Amino acid sequence: MNIKDVARRAGLPAKTIRYYEEIGLIRPLRQANGYRSFRDSDLHKLSFIGRARSLGFSIEDCRTLLALYEDKGRASADVKALAGTHLERISAKIAELEAMRRTLSGLVDACAGDERPDCPILTGLGGPGCA
Repeated sequence: MNIKDVARRAGLPAKTIRYYEEIGLIRPLRQANGYRSFRDSDLHKLSFIGRARSLGFSIEDCRTLLALYEDKGRASADVKALAGTHLERISAKIAELEAMRRTLSGLVDACAGDERPDCPILTGLGGPGCA
């Protein structure tokens, strides 16, 4: 398969596939003319990485997950630990976002949104000690 075909089948932009090759996540064959030639195993890896990235795994996490996937002697505990750590990061980010929403919601609710110049949103963003 050429890069256009594998990109379509994997659901990834060709630029992303080139980047994944550049950083060593995949290693397609090269034809005599220098063109990439993707195997079914490359397509599978790209689909795997695409799904992992859609769940927010970092590039390095993807590298580790691929290595674990290819290691038939792996312990599922290693995979679970990596996924569990990622889940904790997601939970922490959700908590941060919820705190941001509460703060911003309070500021928006406190603002009259009329013609007066005083604005609790700008005052809140200025914080203590800002003039």
